[in-house]
Amino acid sequence: MFFHLTLERTLHLEPKYLGPNIRNILISKLHSEAEGTCSGRYGFLIIVTNVDHIGLGKVQDGTGLVTFPIKFKAIVFKPFKNEILDAVVSQVNKIGFFAEVGPLQVFVSKHLIPNEFTFDAQSPTPCYVSEDGNSRIAPESEVRLKVVGTRIDATEIFAIGSIKEDFLGVMS
Repeated sequence: MFFHLTLERTLHLEPKYLGPNIRNILISKLHSEAEGTCSGRYGFLIIVTNVDHIGLGKVQDGTGLVTFPIKFKAIVFKPFKNEILDAVVSQVNKIGFFAEVGPLQVFVSKHLIPNEFTFDAQSPTPCYVSEDGNSRIAPESEVRLKVVGTRIDATEIFAIGSIKEDFLGVMS
């Protein structure tokens, strides 16, 4: 799920960047350091939308670096158990498949794929094929899945998904 949150971060700036353009330098540094990161508490930080406040800088003793507290708004993505997501399949093998939902990688085990799908190792690209042959789960296929579990580390989020329920599976 996506959230628009107010976050805080401390940036370190070398003295050579101090000058009349310091605000723009801090904002561009915030974008480059924060966007694309992941924290266990907030999830994936997608984009910084607004910088609310840049605090007064403090010079660190010994290093000469100047630290600035920055308060900003950002859009974050954090998956939850039982959430329904649309994903793109990235890899298929005999034990299941991996799908990507933006920055999140979701694994769907063969036990969480409907029984009508069988693994076809003979095709040019490995895939799961339905009994009637109309549906295929192959790399670049779009699937709708349900998150059945997540594991959150300090800097990464892992998810397990299922397509074994009504209205889930390959999107045509």
